[in-house]
Amino acid sequence: MPGCSVLPRQGSVCVIFDQWATGVDTRTRHSSRRVTPTLILRLDERLNMQNSCFERIAYDKESGVFRWAVSARGISAGKLAGHINAEGYRVIKIGRQAYMAHRLAWFLSNGVWPDAEIDHINGVKTDNRLCNLREATRSINSQNKRVAQTNNKSCGLLGVTWNKQHGKWQSKIMVNKALHHVGLFDDANVAHSAYLAKKRELHAGCTI
Repeated sequence: MPGCSVLPRQGSVCVIFDQWATGVDTRTRHSSRRVTPTLILRLDERLNMQNSCFERIAYDKESGVFRWAVSARGISAGKLAGHINAEGYRVIKIGRQAYMAHRLAWFLSNGVWPDAEIDHINGVKTDNRLCNLREATRSINSQNKRVAQTNNKSCGLLGVTWNKQHGKWQSKIMVNKALHHVGLFDDANVAHSAYLAKKRELHAGCTI
């Protein structure tokens, strides 16, 4: 990046300082503009810069429950912290930032933010017990899905769709970006069972 110097990464925070230009630009004959430092931070890592915020939250590893530890404007000590968002995850707002509870649980328990995604092992998005959380790649996390996508309106079963050409239920599974045909079945539930068996065999991230 011309005109910039980059400091080495410290933890997960990367700081970039624009160089200070002084004097007169000999090309334009105009005074150079002074630029203030710019911080580039991942959203869920801004808490690293606000240690006092941790005092507001009490996290129970065994139950996975977050409660406010202090009373302040808009919060009461002992009350459940956060809310469930449209995707079914608990979100906790600290200061002006919102944080995914499962990532916050990992940080509060381990002292570092996860490098990868955090997967709920049992598939329950609100179960934030530490024993139910694991670091996972996007691929592994996706392999642990337990419900069909919302656009699957045929039967609502994971891995099962209706094959109009054959008049049967079909099971298909994606492995390493390649689609594998599991089989055709008269019964949707049988097709689903066949899909799950193949999923357990081929998807390392599957915990069903």
